[in-house]
Amino acid sequence: MNTPAHLLLGAAVFGRPGTSRIVGAALLGGLAPDLSLYVLAGGALFLLGIPAQRVFDELYFSDVWQTVFAIDNSFLVWGAFCAVALWRQAPWAVALTGAALLHLALDMPLHHDDGRPHFWPVTGWVFESPVSYWDRRHGAMWIAPAEAAAALTATAVLWWRAVPIWACLISLILIAMEIWVVRQWLFFFVDG
Repeated sequence: MNTPAHLLLGAAVFGRPGTSRIVGAALLGGLAPDLSLYVLAGGALFLLGIPAQRVFDELYFSDVWQTVFAIDNSFLVWGAFCAVALWRQAPWAVALTGAALLHLALDMPLHHDDGRPHFWPVTGWVFESPVSYWDRRHGAMWIAPAEAAAALTATAVLWWRAVPIWACLISLILIAMEIWVVRQWLFFFVDG
């Protein structure tokens, strides 16, 4: 899934009305499994000036980057953090880790050939889904609109719950980003 949809769904599922700390934690949890990609790719592209093709065709698949992605996309790692959050009875930490686990649960079936080893460190196995959220050759023409609809529904849920005004404003920005990204995937992205 696209990152904005993860943030919206995580906040809708784990955020609570009138609780800025929990809504914020859920938003961060929705972002957490993708954060390393943004840091690594952003650093390579904008700080080091490495061409995009090299970043996404070589560095993305390098052992170092894939190891980082394995750690922050592991059900076992996030599950352990969630268990600690539940044990400590920390609602904000449950929201954060729960949203991260939801992120992984939604990503796993929607990555065709760019998935992660979701059960690291036990195994490096990667589920290769028959469908993809972005690749038109693997159903993105159906998946992407369904994802956008889920993100719109999550935005409506957040507004209906009357979450803090800052969260409502962020949800508007995120839904605009989601619709823009889905539009790009469906109408402009050219498969290699």
